[in-house]
Amino acid sequence: MPLTASRYGKAQVRVMRLTRDGDHHTPRELSLTVLMTGAFDAAWTGGDNRACIATDSVKNIVNVVAAQNLSLDKEAFVEAVARTLLDTYPQVAELQVEGRETRWLRQTIAGAPHGHVFTLDGNGTAHVRLVARRDGAVLQSGLRNFTFMKTTRSGWADFVQDRYRTLADTTDRIAATAMDATWTWARMPADTAVTNARVLEVLMAVFGTTYSAGVQDSMYRMGEAVLDAVPEIAEIGFAMPNKHYIPIDLTPFGLENPGVVFLPTDEPHGQIEATIGRD
Repeated sequence: MPLTASRYGKAQVRVMRLTRDGDHHTPRELSLTVLMTGAFDAAWTGGDNRACIATDSVKNIVNVVAAQNLSLDKEAFVEAVARTLLDTYPQVAELQVEGRETRWLRQTIAGAPHGHVFTLDGNGTAHVRLVARRDGAVLQSGLRNFTFMKTTRSGWADFVQDRYRTLADTTDRIAATAMDATWTWARMPADTAVTNARVLEVLMAVFGTTYSAGVQDSMYRMGEAVLDAVPEIAEIGFAMPNKHYIPIDLTPFGLENPGVVFLPTDEPHGQIEATIGRD
């Protein structure tokens, strides 16, 4: 039987490149699929892998190219990945590199673009819930899957130390989440659209301008600030999963990683939930 077509490679290679200019950061996040065609047929027809490049090596090349090209746009970045593979492996005849960009928009806080706080492009959905009874009703508004991130001024330290713990303390990490927030009205404001926008403004200002000792810490202070700012709200509840950005170890390739190249991952994730109410 003839082998009429074949290719292989690595899919869902996720990488975040972070350029740092003082307190002004720029994130560039991509998910790549790299597929190679070439002199690999013997791996299919004869169980002969001698010409094959490990797909793990393809992932490593993406990460090395990322570390060496922090500021390239996505078009130039995929070209750099392809050129590295073609220059390194003569058995590769053709490459297909596809990338899906996660676009982060710089957040405006207090009327000015913030240096290290971002929201996801095309972000979140508004939410409303009404429970109505003959003797009254409870109305809630909120947001679902509103995704935001700050690239510094967040940590996670001094948690339980035991034989199951492998995570190290950190006082400077990327903090990102896809938030569900629900606020319950004690009474209706004059303009719900304006008030809902104010809630989001307060949430982002607290998150973006204060140090976070953990999602729990930020969540509580964000809720307090909303209740202080909007007297019509009785309570606010949150569900905030961690979206992790793990620094990639580049030492096997003779490179340092001073907090500029990360593996984005959201499975498994920490799930943090709480409700903050009035006395």
